[in-house]
Amino acid sequence: MSAVSNDSRKRSKKRYAASHHNKRWKGSRELEVGMQGILITCNMNERKCTAEAFNLLNEYADQLYGPEKLQDNNGSSSEEEEAEEEDVDVALKKEVAQLQASGAKQERRFQALDSGANNVIFIKTLNLESDKLVHHILSDLHTTKKKKSRVILRMLPVTGTCRAFQDDMVKYLTTYLEPWFKTPNCATYQIAFKARNSSHNKRDEIIKSVAGLVGKLNPKNKVDLTNPELTVIVEVIKAVCCISVVKDYTLYRKYNVQEVVKEDTPKLDVATVKTDTNTAEEKEKHDAETNKEEKKGEEDNDKNVPQDKKEVDKGEADGE
Repeated sequence: MSAVSNDSRKRSKKRYAASHHNKRWKGSRELEVGMQGILITCNMNERKCTAEAFNLLNEYADQLYGPEKLQDNNGSSSEEEEAEEEDVDVALKKEVAQLQASGAKQERRFQALDSGANNVIFIKTLNLESDKLVHHILSDLHTTKKKKSRVILRMLPVTGTCRAFQDDMVKYLTTYLEPWFKTPNCATYQIAFKARNSSHNKRDEIIKSVAGLVGKLNPKNKVDLTNPELTVIVEVIKAVCCISVVKDYTLYRKYNVQEVVKEDTPKLDVATVKTDTNTAEEKEKHDAETNKEEKKGEEDNDKNVPQDKKEVDKGEADGE
C-alpha cells in the first residue's frame, strides 16, 4: 500500500515540475518601463521564436555594429599576472575580485524577457538602435525575398516605454514625438495601436490623443492611412506602453517578416482598366444592336414567306 502511495506522489511531483517549467521557461525577468528593445510576435512556439530571433538579430547586428565584444571578467591584466613579486594582501584582494566578477551575470546586447502576453516575446537591446536594426532587417528581406524564419511574424522596435495609462502616455509622448513632428519637422503619418492584457485603454481615445499631440507639434503634420511617411506604433502590454516611430511601415507589410519576402502583386493601371471596361461595354452594345438587326431581318423574312406562298399558289391556280 505504501509503495503505491509513494509512486503516486512521485508522479504528481513530476507533473507539477513539468507544468511549472512550461509556464515560465525564460526566467523571472519581465518587460518594464524604461527598457528598449524589440517586440516579436510569433505563431504559437515562443521557444523556437526566441531562437530564431537571436539568430536573425545577431546576423544583422554584426553587419551594422560588428561582432559582439564581451568584457573580460578575469580581473587583472597580463602585466599584473606576469609580476614576479606581489604583496600578499593585494593578491588576496585580486582573487576575491576575480571570484565576484566571474559570478556576476554579464549583460548581452540581446536578452529575452517575458513580455507579459502570449505569443509575444520581448528582446531587450543594449547599446544599439533597435529601430535602425529592424528597418535594416526588413529592407534586406524585402530586397532579397529570402525567407529566414518560420515562426516569427512581426518585429516591432521599441525605442521608448512608459506606464500604460492615458495621462502618462500623453505626458511621455509630448516630448518623445518632437524629433519627428515638432516644427520645423513635419510628415504624413498614421497611428498603429494595439493593447494586450489591458482593458483600461480604449483604442479610439488613445489614437485621438496621440493625433492631437502631433497636430500641436506642427499643424502641417497630416494623417495618411494609405502611404504615410511615418507610423507611430503604440503597443500596450499589461501596465507597460511600448512606443516607436518607424518608416516604410506599409511598404514592409506592417513589419511582418513573413509577408515582406513575398513577391509584390502588380497593381492594375486604373486608366487601362477603365479603357478595357469601356471597350467591353462598346463591344457588348455593338453585339446587342447587331443581334437586334438580325432578329428584325428574320422577322421580316418570316412575314414575306406567306405572301410569297400565296403568289405561288395563285400562279399555280392560274396555270391550271
